[in-house]
Amino acid sequence: MFNNRRSDRQLHLALTLGDPAGIGPEIALKALANPDLNKKLTGSNVKVTIIGDRHQLESHFAVLNKLSCEPLADPEIITILDLATNLEVEIGQGSKSSGAASFKYLDTAIAQTLAGKFSGIVTAPIAKSYWQMAGHSYPGQTELLAERSNTQKFGMMFVAKSPHTDWVLKTLLATVHIPLAAVTQTLTPELITWKLDLLRRSLKTDFGIDRPRLAVAGINPHSGEDGNLGHEEKDWLRDLLSNYQQKYPEVELSAPIPPDTMWVNPGKAWHDSAKTHLGYDAYLAMYHDQGLIPVKLLGFEQAVNTTIGLPFVRTSPDHGTAFDIAGKGIASADSLIAAIELAAALVVRRHETQKV
Repeated sequence: MFNNRRSDRQLHLALTLGDPAGIGPEIALKALANPDLNKKLTGSNVKVTIIGDRHQLESHFAVLNKLSCEPLADPEIITILDLATNLEVEIGQGSKSSGAASFKYLDTAIAQTLAGKFSGIVTAPIAKSYWQMAGHSYPGQTELLAERSNTQKFGMMFVAKSPHTDWVLKTLLATVHIPLAAVTQTLTPELITWKLDLLRRSLKTDFGIDRPRLAVAGINPHSGEDGNLGHEEKDWLRDLLSNYQQKYPEVELSAPIPPDTMWVNPGKAWHDSAKTHLGYDAYLAMYHDQGLIPVKLLGFEQAVNTTIGLPFVRTSPDHGTAFDIAGKGIASADSLIAAIELAAALVVRRHETQKV
């Protein structure tokens, strides 16, 4: 994870541009001009190919190059798989056309990856509403990745490396893009069991952690307070975690931790190197905001979304299309740089592990 391990052969990552009306093209150009990232990619023997429309990328480059912004990679010298959509897209204005383009970019990247051309995909942000306007009814990129790869069980995990202590926060969401009212109906013993399985396997395969310490959040305030504030913990969650611990003794598993206090120690581990030992190897949050509010509070510019359970690596920056600042030269590429770094580390690790 975030290391300088080198592959014995060149590995390839696909970088999709996301919605071309948003900041995806800008942060891609900034990321690929970053000398530290390029040094790490060269050292790991990993090459990045942009999947998108050369015309859209050149349009962003022309606009941004006139501004006093960070260095940009010249589209003339970077590797691009040009899809030439010929769709009319206005920078900063998401539309049916920009949604159709971003869907095509990702769909092509998936097909190329499944065909063996790429070992992983890094996805710039898309706008779900414009996918739907273009006729593609998916909750997000994750669900398309799972469907195209015929993956039934997958998870959305967020990985963020502290710039203060180098400690890495890893948070898996048990439920994702569903209404809050549907959370307790969706959370079942079966769901939590296979989410724990995904997390355990990912920590071993992708991060080399054979004996992980896992923190599990309660569902209700105060983890139900013995049934007074909710019954799920008392009825099934505590017993499930106890049984899982017995089945996998190499895993150190917490009892359901009250959600309002579970993130206190990660906050200390994030900011204070003397307290990094307080952090668990990974955290299982029961619903979207329970996990992502602390992740974004601690590491908004460092957090990377990675989909675990897929047959290939997939990472993404933990932010949206930001149409309001597109084309202004002020978008931060930090999260995308972290996403590319993580994807490179993961594809190298998987390649080396498969050789053993």
